[in-house]
Amino acid sequence: MDSHDLRPSAWIERFAHLVPRDGRVLDVAAGSGRHARLFAARGARVLAVDRDVEAMRTLAGVDGVDTIVADIEADGWPFAGQTFTAVVVTNYLHRPLLASIVAAVANDGVLLYETFAVGNEAFGRPTNPAFLLRENELIDAVRGQLVVVAFEQGRIDGERPAIVQRIAAVGQRRHAATLADR
Repeated sequence: MDSHDLRPSAWIERFAHLVPRDGRVLDVAAGSGRHARLFAARGARVLAVDRDVEAMRTLAGVDGVDTIVADIEADGWPFAGQTFTAVVVTNYLHRPLLASIVAAVANDGVLLYETFAVGNEAFGRPTNPAFLLRENELIDAVRGQLVVVAFEQGRIDGERPAIVQRIAAVGQRRHAATLADR
């Protein structure tokens, strides 16, 4: 596995401090587990889910990480009724699951989400509109349920330029506690 594959997203690293070190983290479409590894190294208990059996095998033996092999698009959301201290999603979009992903964030939890948006087709994959967020789609997905800490949409430059949307949002109770501490 290329070390580049394990480098966490700069967005996720930037907001990782919002996740309590002993939290319960769900890494959706975890792939090689770069974010599962990041949060486990910080002391979190991580549940990584992906349909790729081989990718999940690479996480075997990583302290603090449990894995579930599941095709959440075909078989449905396996976490109904469960909430997590943090839900992390990168480079993944399946619109029918957006509401379930947001609902999985505990009332005092954190959502960290970053994926491709319309316009990315100019830079390569994905190009299918089904896998590209529309303008403000992440903000709309959390409206009334989570409080936005940070949101960005547009072009990012780097090894591979892309058009993305990314959000860091917290649950209502977490937001209220933060206001009370001021």
